[in-house]
Amino acid sequence: MRRFLSPVVLTLFTLLSSGAAQAFEFRAVGAAPVIMYDAPSAKGGKMYVAPRGMPVEVVFTSGAWSKVRDMTGDMGWIESKDLIARRNLIVRVGNAKVFASADDTSAVVFSADKFVLLEMAEPASAGWVKVKHRDGQLGYVKVTDVWGL
Repeated sequence: MRRFLSPVVLTLFTLLSSGAAQAFEFRAVGAAPVIMYDAPSAKGGKMYVAPRGMPVEVVFTSGAWSKVRDMTGDMGWIESKDLIARRNLIVRVGNAKVFASADDTSAVVFSADKFVLLEMAEPASAGWVKVKHRDGQLGYVKVTDVWGL
C-alpha cells in the first residue's frame, strides 16, 4: 500500500527544502506613521495608519514591500523602507509591572498601561525582557505581558 502526501504538506515541504520559506522577524514602523495596505501596492486598499514605532512581525518580503502581522493578528502590507530594525514591544495587559530585576519580588520601577510602547533594551531571557520607557526608565517585564518578541 502506497501513501501519498497531501498537496498542502507537499507544498510546505517543497518551500522549506527550497529555501523559499523565511523565518519571522520583528521590526518597527519608522519615524513617521505609515499606511497599511491590503496588497503590496500603494494602489491597494488602505486598511489603517500604523503609528511610528509600532512593532510588526515581518512574515514575507516581496520587492519593496513587506507583509506584516500586527499585535491583533491582522496582516497587511507596508513599504519595506518604512520599517526599522529597532525592537519595540507593546504592552498587552491592563497594568504591566516593570521590575528593577528579572524577579517579581524585586521593586517595581514603573507600571505600563495596555498599548504602551516600550523599547527592548536586551533580548528576552528566562521569561523576562529588559525594556526602556520613552522617559528613560529601565526595568524588566514578563514576556507574557508584552507583544513583539
